[in-house]
Amino acid sequence: MDAAWLAEHIGEPSARGIATVLTDLIREGTVTADTRLPTVRALARELRVSSGTVAEAWSELRRHGMIRTDRRRGTVVLGPPDVPRPIRYERIGHFGDRLAIDLAIASPDPALLPPLEAALSAAAHADRLNDYTRETITPRLRAAVEPDWPFHAQGWLAVGGGYEGVQLLCQTAALPGDRIAIEEPTAARLLDILETIGVQIVPVACDENGPLPGALARALRARPVAFVYQPRGQSPRGHAVTPERSAELAALLEPTATLIVEDDGIGALSVSPTVSMGARFPDRTVLVRSYSKSHGPDLRIAVVGGAAEAVERVRVLRSFGTGWTSRILQDALAHLLGDPGTRAVVEHARATYAGRRARLAAELSARGVRTGGRDGLVLWVPVRDEPAALVTLAAHGISAAPGSRYVVDPAPGHHLRLATARLTDDPGELAELADVIALAATGSLSGPA
Repeated sequence: MDAAWLAEHIGEPSARGIATVLTDLIREGTVTADTRLPTVRALARELRVSSGTVAEAWSELRRHGMIRTDRRRGTVVLGPPDVPRPIRYERIGHFGDRLAIDLAIASPDPALLPPLEAALSAAAHADRLNDYTRETITPRLRAAVEPDWPFHAQGWLAVGGGYEGVQLLCQTAALPGDRIAIEEPTAARLLDILETIGVQIVPVACDENGPLPGALARALRARPVAFVYQPRGQSPRGHAVTPERSAELAALLEPTATLIVEDDGIGALSVSPTVSMGARFPDRTVLVRSYSKSHGPDLRIAVVGGAAEAVERVRVLRSFGTGWTSRILQDALAHLLGDPGTRAVVEHARATYAGRRARLAAELSARGVRTGGRDGLVLWVPVRDEPAALVTLAAHGISAAPGSRYVVDPAPGHHLRLATARLTDDPGELAELADVIALAATGSLSGPA
């Protein structure tokens, strides 16, 4: 496409104006798929605007799946706008009948979840049942969660799962183009969420004790509107933030206005205590605690508790859609949290999950593959070559998640994320599995040292 021709069609040479005109041209078929667009510099020169203005328009079109940039072909048109898709989350792979062991999805073991019958029956008599008055959190659920909250929360809200809570907090805190700091590696779905919102992602490197202070200090120079991190059971690395590390990070956040979002994704299944910055920054810390993996994915419940203004913004945005979370589901969770039998089930699940994770880590370590981390439902496994490792596992009927899905820039290294919640408890079968994983990771087969 000629830059001058495109410039003639653009009346408003702003990023939005450029994106709008090109969207219309693609929709009406004037610009067809596989058309190569002019370079950013060429179009900027014709429009007499900065290259950054055109690059911002390109970024908007890319977000809606209309264009793609390839180093050799340049920027080409893909077609009319599509619904933004969580490409990292959906990029799992299909193994057909060969899939015998699924290590890609970090879902709980159904055999370790508490029964729901009594809880649902009790919740069927929830106060104000079928009342259209919007209730942020039922009194029973708040009474059940508040005693274990790591700080005094100014506002409370029940939402449809942990990722919804994190998404709504980020969406209400940031405008397109704003910066949000996150751990790297981090959850693939969080990266998808942030890219869809249109924010600039500022990665913060981590070690066994959480985000590195030096990395956070560098990230804060970019003035992010929010810092999102997992204080324990981190996915995919499996680290947990220590009180000492939390204090170091808090000292760096002290002089800023950055919203602190703590994502407690596995909640009661974590073997680590909750370390929160909420006590120090009650006006700008929000904890999102999910109960899906511990008490049942179909409850679709997470609780958001923390800074009043941030929680209120989420409540307002949510009022455009569902408005409130079912009182039946909220009170069902409240019943489970207060039931001694359920607490015993969850404690057993926590110990079982920790044992499965530790046993596979030990088997891999004996084969020269050291995974690190001490908490969570996954292992972060270094491999020599990520694509080759995935092929090796697939050839043995094993699926795994590529580590490149969990980082902003996949260039620094090669990893696999292995889900451990549903691992076999048979020592012989686990040893055989470790043999295959070690083969995939190192390219050679060797038994325990």
